Amino acid sequence: MSNVEDLITEHFDTWTSSIKVKSSSGRGSSKKRELYGIKKLRELILDLAIRGLLVPQNHEENADELLEEIAQKKAELIKSKVFKKQKSLPLVRDDEHLFRIPPNWCWTRIGNISEIGPRNILPDEKTVAFIPMPLITTNHKGEHGQEPRLWNEIKKGYTHFADGDIALAKITPCFENSKAAVFSGLKGGAGAGTTELHVARPVPEKINSLFILIYLKAPIFLDVGKSKMTGSAGQKRVPKDYFAGNPLPFPPLEEQNRIVFKVDELMSLCDQLEQQTDASIDAHETLVSTLLKALIDSSTTNEIGAEQLKQAWDRVAENFDLLFTTESSIDQLKQTVLQLAVMGKLVPQDPSDEPASVLLEKVAAEKEQLIKEKKIKKQKPLLAIANGDVPFKLPKGWKWSRFFEVNTVKSDLIAALDYPNEKQVAPDSIEKNTGRLIAHRTVAEVGIKGPNNRFSQGQLLYSKIRPSLNKVVIAPYDGLCSADMYPIDSYINSSYVLYSMLSEIFLVQVRAAENRVKMPKLNLDSLGKFLVPIPPLAEQQRIAEKISELFSLCDALKLKTKHAQLLQIEIAESMTKKAIM
Repeated sequence: MSNVEDLITEHFDTWTSSIKVKSSSGRGSSKKRELYGIKKLRELILDLAIRGLLVPQNHEENADELLEEIAQKKAELIKSKVFKKQKSLPLVRDDEHLFRIPPNWCWTRIGNISEIGPRNILPDEKTVAFIPMPLITTNHKGEHGQEPRLWNEIKKGYTHFADGDIALAKITPCFENSKAAVFSGLKGGAGAGTTELHVARPVPEKINSLFILIYLKAPIFLDVGKSKMTGSAGQKRVPKDYFAGNPLPFPPLEEQNRIVFKVDELMSLCDQLEQQTDASIDAHETLVSTLLKALIDSSTTNEIGAEQLKQAWDRVAENFDLLFTTESSIDQLKQTVLQLAVMGKLVPQDPSDEPASVLLEKVAAEKEQLIKEKKIKKQKPLLAIANGDVPFKLPKGWKWSRFFEVNTVKSDLIAALDYPNEKQVAPDSIEKNTGRLIAHRTVAEVGIKGPNNRFSQGQLLYSKIRPSLNKVVIAPYDGLCSADMYPIDSYINSSYVLYSMLSEIFLVQVRAAENRVKMPKLNLDSLGKFLVPIPPLAEQQRIAEKISELFSLCDALKLKTKHAQLLQIEIAESMTKKAIM
């Protein structure tokens, strides 16, 4: 590879557009994306470095001579008891070569050019560095933090090291995440730290420790190391023999220095690409949010507001292909569709529709009759809705309602073991934010032994546990649902109720109740008080149909986006493989 900069600049779009979306579970503030192309580019740089493909060779330099000097110097250090004598490792056989290296390079092992597991002899009162695992970074320079401690406090029970030593995290997942360091600037020049390190002290002045670090962070070393790990899940470790004895491609010292310099230069370029890409993605997300917010913020109660809404729609429509190119932006679009729907902005109102006030009177009469017939229980009186309670003004013919004015929770707990073949719905079988059921399993298959709620086809099944409070589905059959779910009978259009429960106006109330009560479950009192905007019944149907139509378009667009992302990832992987062939 004569010019890696050309590889980066000529394929700029590939490196920056290859992005993986991370799992959206959890509440962390870390970004929900991985710049996969740039990650592969960083791996490629390390791979090219250890293969001798990153900088030109000077064939007047020879690694054979350097290894002889190292062996002689190491023998002197052992004789003077600076290094302890250790078992010599065998020369690297031809069949152990991992790949082809330049003719002036050699194969060796870290254990043959360093002391493995060194020990420090220092005065007890000396102030030195203490380094726990969290202070060791994963970047290519092997940077680390430190805490000052007296040597007497840490000399026992910890791993020893000194300036210039090379350390590798041996435990999962730190090893796979490439935690490794070249210690430098240590307080007192030495220290101790986490026991989950393998440490090598290189023969001084003959080796650039940062080149060895590049080898320890290269994909081929990490990939093989994963297969060598021993121990149980969560406590797997890389053996010392792999650290000390795996074949190491070894260039002359001057070339080691040139490689380290070039890697640092190219990694800085990757940093710039990453910052620019992140900034571009953040700007795109801000633009999407701003334009969609303009739709929600526009008014429909007068001609000026209606014109604002039309202009906001036009701006979105004109830039649709540029705006909705990521899964995140499409999800924002879907949430905007829901919010517009419950605000009366998604479909036009029909003045001939029976108003929601009449519908609510009919619902109240129907519920009163069901109470008399003892088919449902009488509910606690609900608070009247004051003007100051509502978040926005509704269109003419709509009305605000409490959730339990138009819905009833039916709880019929039974022993699941008595119905092992009954179809079961649990929170993890409902897709977030979509109202879709993604798994059909029986009680026996799920393995739940406790009491379950019986439900009927057509009921709404709503998860009441944190963090699944945006999971709701219309039951497609009769069955049993987890006791952590509410089976809900609705007296209005069930599809409209489902979409309203997925909208931000509902979720805001869920989050407020969750924070206020500090409970892992949303209780019935809180649920029943939630405000729900109620359109005329005919408009509920039109809204549900329009949302279903738009969601289908969004899902098709998201699938197309996913395929494009997978293609970009495949291209990035193909390019990295081709570059080292």
